[in-house]
Amino acid sequence: MNARTREDRRQTGRRVIISLLVTVLLLGGLAGAGAYLWSHYGSGISKALGWTSDDYEGEGHGEVLITVTSGQIGSDVADALAEAGVVKTPEAFYDLLLEQDDEVQFQVGTYRLKLEMSAQSALDAMLDPANVMELTVTIPEGMAAMDALQTTADVVGIPMADFEAAIADPTKFGVPAQFPSIEGFLFPATYTFEPGDTAETIVQTMVDRMKQALAEHGVPEGDEWRVLTLASVVQREAGANLDDFPKIARVFLNRIDQGMLLQSDATVAYGTGNTHTVWTTEEERANASNLYNTYANPGLPVGPIGLPGDVAIDAAIHPADGTWLFFVPINLETGETVFSTTNEEHDAAVAKLGEWCTAHRDAGGTRCD
Repeated sequence: MNARTREDRRQTGRRVIISLLVTVLLLGGLAGAGAYLWSHYGSGISKALGWTSDDYEGEGHGEVLITVTSGQIGSDVADALAEAGVVKTPEAFYDLLLEQDDEVQFQVGTYRLKLEMSAQSALDAMLDPANVMELTVTIPEGMAAMDALQTTADVVGIPMADFEAAIADPTKFGVPAQFPSIEGFLFPATYTFEPGDTAETIVQTMVDRMKQALAEHGVPEGDEWRVLTLASVVQREAGANLDDFPKIARVFLNRIDQGMLLQSDATVAYGTGNTHTVWTTEEERANASNLYNTYANPGLPVGPIGLPGDVAIDAAIHPADGTWLFFVPINLETGETVFSTTNEEHDAAVAKLGEWCTAHRDAGGTRCD
């Protein structure tokens, strides 16, 4: 910010304006010249002599949203405020910035301001965190796409119906036609949106972020469906232990290689519309019409069952080495999981889970319900 250069030009301009005014007065009979000079410099002359002000008075009225972007400096902010009608002139606001003892740093974001504010009121408002609009949304790994969009809709104030209409054709966002829906192609992360964003721009941002992740992990074009579908199942089935992710991916791949059903409760639950649990009933597991039911249908489900993050995507691409065909958590609080190769080993692990659930329920817990 070259503040001194701008201030020097301003002082020089004032000296020129005053000199012109004196000249006009001395040449009182030259009405034409006076009119010409006043039409060009009258406003500046009035300000220089204190007849008028380049600043509003008071705290303003109404509401105006001003967005400060990365890289903008004080003069840029001053110009934006004047163009939006917040301050009377950019000079009024910029001069005030120069008078501050410490350099003013504006937070990137959108501010709630008012029309016709004094420069001081505008500056005070922009330095008050309460006036910065926070449209920040955090989408956790494993959350279903529709739940993620509902969470986003609640924060940004856009009707969920707008998001539903936007994702009716996922291919317009660059999602491969092989995907049955937008599911799996929104990257779980923390996003900060602007008031001008729409359902379409928000979805595109999330899809583009997933494309970025796929590129960073080296997923070749055409392999997105397989990777994200497997990764989403791993994400939903895994616990908190990140070391288990590649092992779970290997279990599913081993079962596919041997012609075994995946038998993932998470896929069954997703297909029933219950996206908040991995527990299923015997009747649900027997329903082959549920195309996400991997107890009744071979191979991977018809599509992703949630939004996988980096760890799950990496696990789908780089599964661990091992001969495991089964896994089961034996402590739902710690996430401790047992991986087995034989039915006998797996049955013993399932029995441990049963014992844990019995003790957990007796203590009033609900994790096994």
